[in-house]
Amino acid sequence: MTISDRPAPVRVESDASRRPDRRRRRPAAAGAARYLALAIMVVVLAGPLVWQLSLSFKGPGDDLFARPPQLLPSDPTLDNFSTVLERVPVLQYVANSAVVAAMAIVGNVVGATLAGYALARLRFRGRGVALGVVVAALLVPVETVIISQFLIVRSMQLTDTLLGVVLPTVIAALNVLLMRNAFAGLPDELEQAARVDGANAWQRFISISVPQVKGVITVVAIFAFVGTWNDFLWPLIVLSTESNFTLTVGLNRLRGTFTDDPRLIAAGTIIALVPIVIFFAALQRFFFRGLESGGLKG
Repeated sequence: MTISDRPAPVRVESDASRRPDRRRRRPAAAGAARYLALAIMVVVLAGPLVWQLSLSFKGPGDDLFARPPQLLPSDPTLDNFSTVLERVPVLQYVANSAVVAAMAIVGNVVGATLAGYALARLRFRGRGVALGVVVAALLVPVETVIISQFLIVRSMQLTDTLLGVVLPTVIAALNVLLMRNAFAGLPDELEQAARVDGANAWQRFISISVPQVKGVITVVAIFAFVGTWNDFLWPLIVLSTESNFTLTVGLNRLRGTFTDDPRLIAAGTIIALVPIVIFFAALQRFFFRGLESGGLKG
């Protein structure tokens, strides 16, 4: 038998040669799963907002109850927004909400920062009890204490006032915990060096600690603004005079006794959302920096 007559050797693929294909399949499957999860989150979180935006631009010629739902208006119009502005004094409600939000931002930034620093950096009797009270306040549902809050506000003769609206949320427990964790994450060497230089507690707080947590302070400000701007139940209970209504309570007048127009309600919702988007867009750089840094300057 000559060399050319010999059968060609059969190549047997080992498991090692097959592994790269499996390894390539696994990242592809994991990536597809991640994109699927992101798509579901987008639909769940952004779907209602997109639908409200679509409703706000739909005209009389659009079928609101079509199946499948029609996302793009066939008869787009801005009349819904003008009708909302004609039916309710939106600018006055916006001004009232802005006053409440400003007081909440100042109260939470100042109060939560001071309380967080005291719980994280100062040593005093009852610090653990104070921290436990803050955590308990965070865990207790608002609905269980809302009657007590109203009785306290009424005893202070602050019902039907914007100060009475903002008083229960002027220092939120969540914001205190955020600031406490931010200050607790600062290196001890910073304050020790300041003590050596003779700095007292206030000097260490203002000059050393606060500049390091500006990002978290921005997070607190955004939380305070969004929380008070979107609050509906407490202002509805406290306020009774129409001229003192906040935006969320005032827009409730768009609901009729016998009929409701979903287009007008959606337009009112979008109007109430615009200040939040503007406020967040102005501070988003500091917001994400505060979340990423965890209280430390980058």
